[in-house]
Amino acid sequence: MTTLHIKNGHLIDPANGIDALQDLFIADGKVAAIGAAPAGFVADTTFDAAGLVVSPGLVDLSARLREPGYEYKATLESELQAALQGGVTSLVCPPDTDPVLDEPGLVEMLKYRAKTQNKAHVHPLGALTMGLKGQSLTEMAELTEAGCIGFAQAEEPIEDTTVLLRAMQYANTFGYTVWLRPQDPHIGRGGIAHSGPLASRLGLSGVPVMSETIALHTIFELMRATGARVHLCRISSGAGLELIRAAKAEGLPVTCDVGVHHAHLTDADIGFFDPNARVTPPFRSQRDRDAIRAALLDGTVDAMCSDHTPVDDDEKLLPFGEASPGATGLELLLSLALKWADDYAQVQSPQGARPLARAVAKVTSDAARVAGIAAGSLAVGEAADICVFDPAARWTVSPSSLASQGKHTPFLGYELSGVVRATIVGGQVAFQR
Repeated sequence: MTTLHIKNGHLIDPANGIDALQDLFIADGKVAAIGAAPAGFVADTTFDAAGLVVSPGLVDLSARLREPGYEYKATLESELQAALQGGVTSLVCPPDTDPVLDEPGLVEMLKYRAKTQNKAHVHPLGALTMGLKGQSLTEMAELTEAGCIGFAQAEEPIEDTTVLLRAMQYANTFGYTVWLRPQDPHIGRGGIAHSGPLASRLGLSGVPVMSETIALHTIFELMRATGARVHLCRISSGAGLELIRAAKAEGLPVTCDVGVHHAHLTDADIGFFDPNARVTPPFRSQRDRDAIRAALLDGTVDAMCSDHTPVDDDEKLLPFGEASPGATGLELLLSLALKWADDYAQVQSPQGARPLARAVAKVTSDAARVAGIAAGSLAVGEAADICVFDPAARWTVSPSSLASQGKHTPFLGYELSGVVRATIVGGQVAFQR
């Protein structure tokens, strides 16, 4: 194994409270020392990180890799390369592949295929119900053995609440986490934009905020009854965040994330029916967007994810209502998290942590804690999964700048700061710009 010395970098490791100029020493794929070299350490490679930030590799809580089944939209190879370019070293993939991840063999195959790429670590979510049909439960114990870190329904809500109750009882018995995106199975079904004056004016069918809040009320009642641990995916509304804040204050074992683009855009960004702004859940009002930003700051929202959903041209370059929802995000996660920190730089957080460190925490240690995986920390002895980035360097989002096979994002043409200079996985430099 190679030894590596990253020198002169600004080390930000929120998990261990480090935010200072520190050297990092890596041996045998793990962090060997911080600050001073361990006895007898000889570096095979020295990386000068002067002016750069050295942080744990990013942990993305929702990235669709489109394999198996949707290789025409993206492949493991293209999306894991995109992950490295975005500084992402661990990612969680939802079960809505084709076939659905409801059999241990499929999960093992995906894990094996991902491992042979020697890129980012892939952590699959198993399907909560067979075929995501919301009727019969999957063999959660077998799926966990195969490598699933939790169970989800992706974008398919369970219509029969009894099934969800049973699923949560079962998950609680074995200590599994259920990942749910709160949406009522009926209200707002088929809707394509946030219910409000803008959707009415554009003649677009709406998804009201109560689709999210009604589902949250149901989930919290089931949590009280079962004690199950739930992670809520991609919250989109201020009203939803209020309910989560209350549930956390009550002591329910709940965490939540937001798609990073929801911290910046609103339904007004649909503009003249821009299909790139067609996402699930839809962009909501400015008040909702501001509530998301504030909830990230006060800790109600645990993490930001890219909600990476590559879509090909045939499904995106269509009228707004017919276009497939989804946006490419793996390579934007870091920059958009930094943009949230910049926008909030004037708001000093209660702990006095700097905005940059807060942003890094939301996409590293906080996300890893939610997923229950060993990542997002640079403590001595931990795996050396590292992102080295220039927080001040700017880049323009364009199809040619994205490694992902999906080239569609509402941020096309935006200039963002935060350029990844190197991504290190297991002590090996996996990507260098």
